[in-house]
Amino acid sequence: MKKFGFLLLIVMIVTSCATRKEVVYYQNSSDVNLSAIEKVYTHPVIQTNHILHISISSANPESIAAFSREAGAQQMQARQIQMLKVEGYLVNENGEINFPELGKIKVRGLTTQKAQDLIESQLKAYVKDATVNIRIINNSFTVQGEVRQPGTYEIIDERVTLPQALGLAGGLTIRGQRDNIKIFRQLEDKRVVKTIDLTSVDWMNTDYYYINPNDIIYIEPNDPQIKSAGFITNVGTLLSVFSILLSTAVLLFR
Repeated sequence: MKKFGFLLLIVMIVTSCATRKEVVYYQNSSDVNLSAIEKVYTHPVIQTNHILHISISSANPESIAAFSREAGAQQMQARQIQMLKVEGYLVNENGEINFPELGKIKVRGLTTQKAQDLIESQLKAYVKDATVNIRIINNSFTVQGEVRQPGTYEIIDERVTLPQALGLAGGLTIRGQRDNIKIFRQLEDKRVVKTIDLTSVDWMNTDYYYINPNDIIYIEPNDPQIKSAGFITNVGTLLSVFSILLSTAVLLFR
């Protein structure tokens, strides 16, 4: 009976261990095409309630003073996000921003690059060499599930990759499924769900290498974690339960 119990314990421990294939990221990393990753990037699309930071530059700073809310202000990287929001341009329910001197400009549905081109074209009547830069400054994404710091994260940089997003959340715990990460994304009038396998690099050449505004990233718990949620929570508890069962069996069958 003791031999049987010992063997059963060994089997339970061995079968509960994760394999290298289940844990290690990017196992076929030699297959990734870095040039292809750059090609999948697209500028984010402006939506209602986005706040835009719009900066204008020119060889003659005085010529753009009437079109800028932050003449003489510091560079964007040295400013606080909340201050940027106060000075930003809110996209209203009609998809428009109210731009100095130019009036209402419809930007909803445009990428940030196309919105830049639109404003530059309208500025040419006043400033020939004006250059416009637009960023969405209330960008956010949410990470849920088996990460060390789940939550919603606000970012200024529009080029944030999935590994960077997971890094901001502290990375996956050992209990998270590496091969079944869900990304929920709003595309125009529909929401899509994409499954990512982090143990491979195949997804890096897709549109999901970069995070979009308002993406939801969910990391599912692995099977042992799901089972433990309703039964046993750690190795110590497992050993205690097994010890009780074994002692009971010895008393009953000796």
